[in-house]
Amino acid sequence: MNSANGKNLSFEILCEDYTATYGPRLGKLLIRGRRPIETPNFFGITSRGVIPHITPDVMASHIQVGGVHIALEDIFKKEDLSTSNKDSSLHEFAAVPRRVTTLLAPRRTPAVLAPNGNSNSSITIFALNGFQEISNKNYIGLTRKLSPDIAIAMADIPYGSGPGVKRVAKMVRRTQAWVSETIHEKSENQATFAPILPLKASEQSEYLEYISNHASDCIDGLALYSSSMLQDIPATISILRLPRLTLDEPSSPLDILRKITIGIDIFTVPFISNATDAGFALTFSFHLSPQFDGEVTKKTGKLSLGTDMWESVHSTSLIPLSDGCECYTCSHHHRAYVQHLLCAKEMLGWVLLQVHNHHILCEFFRSVRKSISSGCFPEDCEKFGELYSDFMPEKTRKPIRIKGYHFKKEDLSRENVDSESCESTRLDKYLGLQVD
Repeated sequence: MNSANGKNLSFEILCEDYTATYGPRLGKLLIRGRRPIETPNFFGITSRGVIPHITPDVMASHIQVGGVHIALEDIFKKEDLSTSNKDSSLHEFAAVPRRVTTLLAPRRTPAVLAPNGNSNSSITIFALNGFQEISNKNYIGLTRKLSPDIAIAMADIPYGSGPGVKRVAKMVRRTQAWVSETIHEKSENQATFAPILPLKASEQSEYLEYISNHASDCIDGLALYSSSMLQDIPATISILRLPRLTLDEPSSPLDILRKITIGIDIFTVPFISNATDAGFALTFSFHLSPQFDGEVTKKTGKLSLGTDMWESVHSTSLIPLSDGCECYTCSHHHRAYVQHLLCAKEMLGWVLLQVHNHHILCEFFRSVRKSISSGCFPEDCEKFGELYSDFMPEKTRKPIRIKGYHFKKEDLSRENVDSESCESTRLDKYLGLQVD
């Protein structure tokens, strides 16, 4: 489907709170050739182009995610690549189901802290063979080759400690210049989201004014690195009509609800895979049922957001992972089987947990949309907060294997990635491109 400005993406607002400039709303993101995405919703976070533990065929059959977030640094070793005329290269390389939307970003979410800072023309990324610099010009060129459904323009984001006064000025100046270059150099039909920096409105007022008054007709959405910034963006008509994606890290379902309350449309949710890796089965539901039999946390007296499948009590339990869940895992297996797989270190155990946990979040957002449509969202949020714990359960086991997306900032102060082990996932070889 084409939008009014001739691009492949359009966003329809179906229902919103007219009493507030920024409030909860229902929308539909339409991209030509892809499944319509009802919002609020979330995009699955990938590692090396795939959702952790999930193969493309499992994703197509058992996970109903509307889109996937793919980081450029996850799939490239070098940035200076020659031209390629292949269409939808990102979909083909990552074997993403054709109906699923692809979102390309320069860096992962959450991103790894780089040892070197950004420059006036480039940022530092953690690529397959270590930390490298990629210029905005190269990023735009790679976006042309990869043809993602949505691309987030490059931004100067200093991960780690907060920036100083001089650093803030550089962030704003560089990001505005890069967004302006992206608008003028990108493919005609390439949908682009403009990044909003994690700064105070007063610190990036010039950039926000540029987005609102000069670039709003040339971009297709906003990518916020801090969702709290949304309410400080000038509320022009063109800005209010854009879809809003947040790249910060919601800590819990309650945190997601807070962000929906201020008008966020699309989320990236790292705690899904974190729960899976830890052996937790998510059990929360926004469809509040008085007969729901959940586990109560000792600290708060509220229902836990998940069940620790490592606990020995599950070794003989023949009930599903979550009461009333209709996912593939709960329909075909029980807790005892999943725990057996985990204890035996069988990969299938984490696959079944990941399928279940993504289904739980899909149902959560479906119930949220229904609540907004019925006008009961504020009351339902209050009930959810009274019923469920504010925090995700604490991990009791370390991951069996350390994967690329497990690395923390403090673990990557030096380059310690085996480049040979990454050869099989290099996209430049797949595309038959020449590396300078």
